[in-house]
Amino acid sequence: MNIDGSGSMVLTESLDRSPRGLIWQPDSEGVYFTANDHGTRNLYHVDLDGKVRPITQLNAMLSISSAVRGRFVGTYSDSYNTSQLVTLGVEEDSPQLLLDVNEDVLGHVDLGAVEEINYSSLDDLGIQGWIIKPPDFDANKKYPLILVIHGGPHGMYNVGFSFSWQYHAAQGYVVLYTNPRGSSGYGSDFGNAIKRAYPGKDYNDLMRGVDEVIARGYIDEDNLFVYGCSGGGVLTSWVVGQTDRFAAASANCPVTNWLSFVGTADGASWYYNFDHLPWEDPSEHLRRSPLMHVGNVSRHQPCL
Repeated sequence: MNIDGSGSMVLTESLDRSPRGLIWQPDSEGVYFTANDHGTRNLYHVDLDGKVRPITQLNAMLSISSAVRGRFVGTYSDSYNTSQLVTLGVEEDSPQLLLDVNEDVLGHVDLGAVEEINYSSLDDLGIQGWIIKPPDFDANKKYPLILVIHGGPHGMYNVGFSFSWQYHAAQGYVVLYTNPRGSSGYGSDFGNAIKRAYPGKDYNDLMRGVDEVIARGYIDEDNLFVYGCSGGGVLTSWVVGQTDRFAAASANCPVTNWLSFVGTADGASWYYNFDHLPWEDPSEHLRRSPLMHVGNVSRHQPCL
């Protein structure tokens, strides 16, 4: 738009993703930005006619902080590398390493193998996720499984390095993390699939993921665990009210009662994620509150 707000134009109407980290090209004829997509973050360019093209197509998380004389600088992370300082030219499709600040720490550590999984859930919806296996993984053994649920709920687990999940794997656990419906990075329809339906079919997306890993034959079904924070805490609380298949759960910073959430939340827009406002008809707020299903929680199931 012009400096006075007139003449506004939408540049990324053809891109069903959320641009971030905007950087004008030097001649002001286009904009560089990054965007999340299917668990990755790459660099894109859009010209003033709205033509979007990818600059990189990395299976990684790339963040750009600045650009000088035709080169970008930022950070790069993938499943086996913590954030590294990198540089990238305008016409280059892969970054050059400047500094790996954790090589001295992780260079001698055996990491768990990370494997992408894809499966179908309700409505034939495709769900993407990842497994981390213990470093000394043996497919003939049985391993406990930890399901980790992201918050938001409009967040996105990704291919970036995770210390905590690698630590779980090093302790002998298989770790499963997925992007159920409602996650970002998969377009507006996918992200809005939980509007006025949360918690709901996203629970099934998570359980189908657990079933997918169990079907591979190396999971101890008596030792399944689940945890998450915020939106992940909501779904963890919901999970233990719907099934007793998990031996223990840790519901961190959850909303367990959508009615008590009203008037105390820092996100009042959530009131509109239900068919009615709470003071008009509270029935759905109650029905979707994990607290209302607490009677289904197994007495042998610790909830930490």
